[in-house]
Amino acid sequence: GVDGDSRLHQVLVAFFTGLGLYNAIELVGMVFLTFRKYKGTYFWSLLVAAFGIVCASLCNILKTLDIFNTGDGEYVPLVLGTVGWWTMVTGQAFVLWSRLHLVLQGPRSDQVLQWTKRMIIFNAIMLFVPTTTLTWTANRQGAHNHNFTAAYAVMEKIQMSGFYLQETILSCIYIWEATKILRTSRWRATYRILKQLILINAVIIAMDLGVLLLEATSRHILQVLVKNLIYSIKLKLEFAILGKLVRCV
Repeated sequence: GVDGDSRLHQVLVAFFTGLGLYNAIELVGMVFLTFRKYKGTYFWSLLVAAFGIVCASLCNILKTLDIFNTGDGEYVPLVLGTVGWWTMVTGQAFVLWSRLHLVLQGPRSDQVLQWTKRMIIFNAIMLFVPTTTLTWTANRQGAHNHNFTAAYAVMEKIQMSGFYLQETILSCIYIWEATKILRTSRWRATYRILKQLILINAVIIAMDLGVLLLEATSRHILQVLVKNLIYSIKLKLEFAILGKLVRCV
């Protein structure tokens, strides 16, 4: 099996973390090469999400190699993990949100945009703050309070479920609106891009569900191993298709 101290665990961390880091760094390069103007929610949310993946990956490396495990140094991986998780998840949500207006149609489009933005901000506050508090308390060196550890395990499942629901809602809006556009579109290029948009959002939902199931079945170590890589893949898929939307809708 895979446990936190096994040789197999170290190999898997190197593999999954290396791929996630590569994807994030490559994406940053692609963003700067693709954008002519370095501004806008889409541009910055891509960079923030990629930055989060890098921080979260470095956290995994430091924990696995047992670096900064004494004194004040023990907080280095915790800071990286906390900053990485916040920016990776919220940044990715805003990547999806920033291009949502391209597919929304009808008089309620502005309301949907406002509601989804508020949802992202609300979830960030209500899910990140208690989870971060419990994470720091449960991981504090020398703390042996099992109540905090148990509370963290419960809160981790709650926040994973909350963020899964958030991304599922955003992806389902894309799928629903793209399907509506497909019914009236006669342009072959538009038809192809919108079908890719639907497929990619379905894949995103499936990948998020896979990570959620790992956490729900108490396979926390495996969930941590694959999560950063999954987020890096999702981010690259979103970057690949959302950039094309501007040309077809």
